[in-house]
Amino acid sequence: MSLDQFTQMEKISLRDKVSRALRAAIIAGEMEPGVVYSAPTLGARFGVSATPVREAMQDLARENLISILPNKGFRVTEVAEKDLDDITHIRLLLEPPTVRDVTPLIPAADLPRLRELAAAIVDGAERSDLVEYTAADQVFHLTLLGYADNPRLNALVSDLRDHTRLFGLAALAQKGQLVDVAREHFTIVDLIESRDQDAVQTFLRDHIKQARGRWAKPED
Repeated sequence: MSLDQFTQMEKISLRDKVSRALRAAIIAGEMEPGVVYSAPTLGARFGVSATPVREAMQDLARENLISILPNKGFRVTEVAEKDLDDITHIRLLLEPPTVRDVTPLIPAADLPRLRELAAAIVDGAERSDLVEYTAADQVFHLTLLGYADNPRLNALVSDLRDHTRLFGLAALAQKGQLVDVAREHFTIVDLIESRDQDAVQTFLRDHIKQARGRWAKPED
């Protein structure tokens, strides 16, 4: 591999990392609609130059997660409550039955790794790091769906999750309740280990339904 090729791969990797961090910040509600964010400011926040931030912004704009304001920065796309309800409805149709179906297929050897992914969610909650919490939560759920070996399903659910807004997470963290929410992911792994398909499906349905309530904007 040439130096130019390595540099290009490193650049793409950094751009991807910034994109993931921005997505998580948007979903967690740490970056709010109506506020104009500049690439230099966000670069300083993530410890990178403005260039990968601008590149990541282009990616997010194509996904309609943000709108670009020339010579200013970008603004997060607002998502209506009706859209969040619709997203929840679709997720309930897709995720619980899929995880139910794959529960007997998940190798016992993979369970420690799933617990590690769940632990990353808890770690984010314990540190009140909403960006880490949100990113780890997405990895966990998409990993479970990955056992269905259906890339289109994973892409669809990933897109749905990218367009959610978890405005209530900060309030949960401040109240010390986010850790309890995070630990629900250990329960999901426990139910998978027990191979209780009905229980997994029911618990995951409740988990997603309750999450919709957590997405709501906290009361003033």
